[in-house]
Amino acid sequence: MDSTERNENLKEVGAGGVSRLFALLRTLGEVSQDGERVTQLAQQVGLSQPTTHRLLRSLMEEGMVEQDARSKRYRLSLEFFALAANAGKTGNLRDLVRPSLLRLSASLGDSLFLLARSGFDAICLDRSEGPYPIRTFTGDIGGRVALGVGQGSLAILAFLPEEERETVIRYNLPRLKDFHLYDEVLLRSEVENVRNLGYAARNTGVLEGMAGLAVPILDRDGHAVAALSVATISDRLGPSRLPMVVELLKREAVAIGPRINPFDPTLRRPSKTFGD
Repeated sequence: MDSTERNENLKEVGAGGVSRLFALLRTLGEVSQDGERVTQLAQQVGLSQPTTHRLLRSLMEEGMVEQDARSKRYRLSLEFFALAANAGKTGNLRDLVRPSLLRLSASLGDSLFLLARSGFDAICLDRSEGPYPIRTFTGDIGGRVALGVGQGSLAILAFLPEEERETVIRYNLPRLKDFHLYDEVLLRSEVENVRNLGYAARNTGVLEGMAGLAVPILDRDGHAVAALSVATISDRLGPSRLPMVVELLKREAVAIGPRINPFDPTLRRPSKTFGD
């Protein structure tokens, strides 16, 4: 079928064809990887079976939908996901967050960090230096630390999906003990506290004179993929200033989350940012 015939096929759907196509695509995006039969899709979208079938055939002609030859179920195609991967290409996570780091560093007069999850670790993707000399667990850009060590990685750990969080905690507990930070009871208590507050701000005393605060950057599912973290001297994160710092970091994190490209390779391999 050539492009003219495909366009004519789409016109047959009627004036609401575009809305119906997107409703069907969204429904297909929510079904299992095995796909769904046309009868169930029609019910979920609220269209007649013949109309749903015509829409599916049009989407198949465009390569956006495929049908399993054996089960006759429909699902989104690999070509659809390849097209989606090009959506929102406004730069990787590091490029996206850079303006926030600069704004926060200028507003607060402190050092700001972007940390991203990398397996059982958090890796520092970027930083904006403040005027105060500081020490951090991750060190410079490219440094990594076990999830749970330091405020940024703790904020990420706390907002991982529950099953992933449990796996990371079990794996990392022996590593965290090397820092003399937590036993299992304390770690789980800290994770729950971060989830309740929406930020991590515990002065462990391991880095003397230093204090940190971090908020998670959440994806569309509410799971942490990264964290914004501020590191400064202890006197600058006292009770009177802490709420303001939390508010500024949360505001930036909330603005960043919806703009993250879920297909950004940085989310899968943060170290690739540095050519590893």
